[in-house]
Amino acid sequence: MLKKAYDWIDERLNVTPLWRDVADHDVPAHVNPAVKMSAFVYCFGGLTFLVITTQILSGMFLAMYYTPDITNAWYSVKYITDEVLLGNVVRGMHFWGASLVIIMMFLHMLRVFFTGAYKAPREMNWVVGVLIFFVVLAFGFTGYLLPWDQKAYWATAVGSQIAGSIPLLGPYIQTLLLGSHTVGALTLARFFAIHVFFLPAALLVLLALHFIMIRSQHIAGPL
Repeated sequence: MLKKAYDWIDERLNVTPLWRDVADHDVPAHVNPAVKMSAFVYCFGGLTFLVITTQILSGMFLAMYYTPDITNAWYSVKYITDEVLLGNVVRGMHFWGASLVIIMMFLHMLRVFFTGAYKAPREMNWVVGVLIFFVVLAFGFTGYLLPWDQKAYWATAVGSQIAGSIPLLGPYIQTLLLGSHTVGALTLARFFAIHVFFLPAALLVLLALHFIMIRSQHIAGPL
């Protein structure tokens, strides 16, 4: 039945050449753990993408129940945790995944740096990777406020003060983040919008560029 459905789609859209162009390529021996044990360090990039995918899917589930206003935000998170079927599991995945994705991406960047994979002709891909890292950090910062508890409130207040101490642009950045002079309803609304609209759009564009360049330049050689 699945084959018939695939053949029906392929006859109309000719999808076979598309996925074969992506999937059918040789994996160098130095990145294949089955050939060389030290190749496991080349898995950090794929693992990072796996965690990012998990974060996107779990975030979509949480967004169906979350209410981004200061009156109901905490109660909606509590409802997800206590009442929604498997809500505590999905929220736990999203919570711990936020830390795990930063760790995995940091390890991936260390591997790229120490194996010299950032050098020509891949320096632009390194820049894109660094931008992805900053976007992931921004995800963590904006998402931390969304439960709207005491810890999230004061952590955001401290973080915004640090941003406000930047020379020249600091006050403007702080106002842009908070929406006013203190953490409040506008801050929560802005952080939610940034977290679920602006940052995902930026992440998808950067990931597309990252994968296109990897596909074009191929995997870097061994150290």
